[in-house]
Amino acid sequence: MKLLLIHSDYIEYEVKGKAISNPEEISLKKDRLEEALTVFIAVEKNDEKSPRQAVLDATAEIEKTAEQLKAKNIMIYPYAHLSSDLGRPKIAKEILVELEYELKNKDFNVKRSPFGWYKAFKISCKGHPLSELSRDIVPGGKNEEESESLKKERKLSSYWNILTEDGELHEIDNFNFKGHENLKKFSFYEKEKSRAIKQEPAHVKLMQKLEIADYEPASDGGNMRFYPKGRFIKKLIEQYVNRRVAEYGGLEVETPIMYDMDHPTLSKYLQRFPARQYQIESDKRRFFLRFAACFGQFLMAHDATISYKALPLKLYELTKYSFRREQSGELAGLRRLRAFTMPDVHAMVSDLDMAMDEFKVRFDLSLSVLKNIGIQNDDIEMALRTTKDFYEENKEFIVDLVKRLGKPILMETWDERIFYFILKFEFNFVDMSDKASALSTDQIDIENGERYDIKFTDKDGVQKHPLILHCSPSGAIERVIYALLEKEAIKMQKGQKPMLPLWLSPTQVRFVPVKDEFVSDCEKFIEELNSSKYGVIIRADIDDREESVGKKIRDAETEWVPIILVIGDKELESNSFTPRFRDTNFAEKKTYSLDELKEKISENVKDYPQDLLPLPLHMSKRVKFK
Repeated sequence: MKLLLIHSDYIEYEVKGKAISNPEEISLKKDRLEEALTVFIAVEKNDEKSPRQAVLDATAEIEKTAEQLKAKNIMIYPYAHLSSDLGRPKIAKEILVELEYELKNKDFNVKRSPFGWYKAFKISCKGHPLSELSRDIVPGGKNEEESESLKKERKLSSYWNILTEDGELHEIDNFNFKGHENLKKFSFYEKEKSRAIKQEPAHVKLMQKLEIADYEPASDGGNMRFYPKGRFIKKLIEQYVNRRVAEYGGLEVETPIMYDMDHPTLSKYLQRFPARQYQIESDKRRFFLRFAACFGQFLMAHDATISYKALPLKLYELTKYSFRREQSGELAGLRRLRAFTMPDVHAMVSDLDMAMDEFKVRFDLSLSVLKNIGIQNDDIEMALRTTKDFYEENKEFIVDLVKRLGKPILMETWDERIFYFILKFEFNFVDMSDKASALSTDQIDIENGERYDIKFTDKDGVQKHPLILHCSPSGAIERVIYALLEKEAIKMQKGQKPMLPLWLSPTQVRFVPVKDEFVSDCEKFIEELNSSKYGVIIRADIDDREESVGKKIRDAETEWVPIILVIGDKELESNSFTPRFRDTNFAEKKTYSLDELKEKISENVKDYPQDLLPLPLHMSKRVKFK
């Protein structure tokens, strides 16, 4: 990246015409900034190797120069003429937008001339020794080292240990990971912070093959399309999590997906949150798309009249969607997205004692939610993050959490608190590529009750600020599906049959008539299956295609259909069936009557959300999406 920094009395420009085929949309054709540090910038190909680092390095250089000049106004001016090795326009624009965002978070007044246009400009240079400077930013070179050292200084040191159920703390390098291989993978993955994807995750081919989801080339990266089966699975998980949160006492709300970048409270919060944001403009105001439900729920709580009797106050939203502009090299299938569905339940509590009591309740809730979805304790690894002081003062509380999980955990501690929370847990899934992804999480936030001026009236009549717990009992819904698919990919590697839980399978029973004349009989059987005393919907379909019975069975197995029933003369005469159970543990005997099969399925799924078959009953009428 090439920078030309001019300390100017003023800089003004006027848009004249398009310089590229798809220039940035503009609302102002001309603008002016007085007493400005004008930064002419050319984004180069080299910056594309590490766009985020290029932004951080450029921010540090511009901030340093502005402080030397005591300049508070900055004009970012795209200027391709500084380099003959320009980067791609799309990446260049993204870097410039992020640079503007970072500098605004440093409390500078920043303007940015639009990208992709020819512009006439006038500038008055002040003419002192520091008024004209040039810089060459090379991500991965000296600038990166300087930036990393500054970041480490701000972040302080992380200490990584393994905490066992007996309360013993072990250094990672000295811990015996025998029997805890996934914990070892997770621990070193977290310590090294390597998020880049070097190979396609196993679940990607599965989500495509099963017609669950796929990439959408017409959208931004990390925004997925979900086919009928995938939307159905996603919907059932959403319904299940919603119900569990309602049983827990969550009050469901709905809040906007975008917020004013210049809102005084939100802008301060953004500075403390590391995620990069989608930004849009409307009526000459800048907005960001939310990355969680925090903002809307906190603003709602700020306007509420809250008594201590209402605490803990549990506000809940299933965000459709939350947005995070993750780096393109980290995007992979359903594992890491830029638009995702996040169950987000915040609890406002009176003090730390109530917070810790509630933390345990939500810890158990998260374990239970994952387990019932199909992700057991053996499938996850726990990380706990806190300060050394909090750990020493609350060791018994923390060790109790480890005992509830039933196995050792990774613990990260700091000398001082560096985030808004004092305690945080995450349940992480380690996939086939040895990458770890957080699912359920909760944290005790001690800052935002005051930052958002949320108040409750305590027993003594005094208004106080609550502490806030941030919990997602499942994690992002898309990431839950990723974990389920990756879990089955691991089973496939061991030679086992993959499957989804029966309650999540779009088709639970597949009828395979050996002749066309038996299709109507299959239709009657499906009607009988759904006349259950449990009020359970059993999703069954019919393979009426002009294919051999063997081909139909193989296709059902390829779709992971849990139960296959072949229907011929024998079955009609005996009124009994020999099911092919995908889960061999499900089979208690060889033959079943329809009532016995109905009762068996109903018992298995009755405590879960119910919905109708998401595809046509007859396979001959179905569309092939993939």
